[in-house]
Amino acid sequence: MKQKIHQQYLQLVQDKIDVFQDMISALTEDSKNDAKGSAGDKHETALSMMHIEQEKLTHKLKESIDQKSILDKIDTSQIHNKVAIGSLVKTNNLTVYISVALPKITFEAQNIFAISPQSPLGSQLMGKQIDFEFEINGTKYLIQEIS
Repeated sequence: MKQKIHQQYLQLVQDKIDVFQDMISALTEDSKNDAKGSAGDKHETALSMMHIEQEKLTHKLKESIDQKSILDKIDTSQIHNKVAIGSLVKTNNLTVYISVALPKITFEAQNIFAISPQSPLGSQLMGKQIDFEFEINGTKYLIQEIS
């Protein structure tokens, strides 16, 4: 199960990388085409706006590549008896994948939340074992399984 969840997150990050690369390519192409037929202040403003947008996309692309790099280093065959990077942690009400902060996915009718070990919840869980209790927003959770 952990391997399939990991694959879904890898695919999600790869899809984000592909989208950002396509958007950057389109902006680069647009700026080349715009440069051929425009002049003056409107042209400079348009090019400047495209450049700013390209910088934002490049930053998001770098973040996604960094996320993929972290995911690539996780050995999903490793079984953990304490929460660590790459652990799938099941509680009475919540399932989290300790890796990088990514959107929630649904796997076999179950919501999975990918969190980083540096997040408030991730740092609270790191190194903990089965039967550890914790509380989030007034709700108590109990670690039932770590894989």
